[in-house]
Amino acid sequence: MIRVQQQPFDAGRELAAFKAGKTHVGGTVLFVGSVRDLNDGAAVSAMTLEHYPGMTEKALAGIEAEARSRWPLDDVLIIHRFGRMLPGEDIVLVLASSSHREAAFAACQFLMDWLKTKAPFWKLEEGEGEPRWVDARDKDDAAARRWNDK
Repeated sequence: MIRVQQQPFDAGRELAAFKAGKTHVGGTVLFVGSVRDLNDGAAVSAMTLEHYPGMTEKALAGIEAEARSRWPLDDVLIIHRFGRMLPGEDIVLVLASSSHREAAFAACQFLMDWLKTKAPFWKLEEGEGEPRWVDARDKDDAAARRWNDK
């Protein structure tokens, strides 16, 4: 399931709803990504994420479908926020569940690696001086590439 939303989410509440009634699931992995107050040595006072509605959901659905094709997953939930957020606020939630933990761990890591590099979001950071657009990092691209061999 994919949700792109402006409003904050409650990770604990989302986890409880995700797991409800799923006694056959042996492993659920949860990842929450948050706005940091420092990026590459520069202070961050806010971050604005922009996206194109429709295109974003389609891209996220493709990433989810790829994870489901690679691992025997019971369920997946991706919540990604957009809009202006302050340090400490949560940006993204990824949940992956499977009958065994190995698939859930691998799928969650894959989902985040691909979300960081393939999801059509644009980040504008505010801090000291002029706002700055955040480009993809080489280490994020390298993390995503490692899944090409698997």
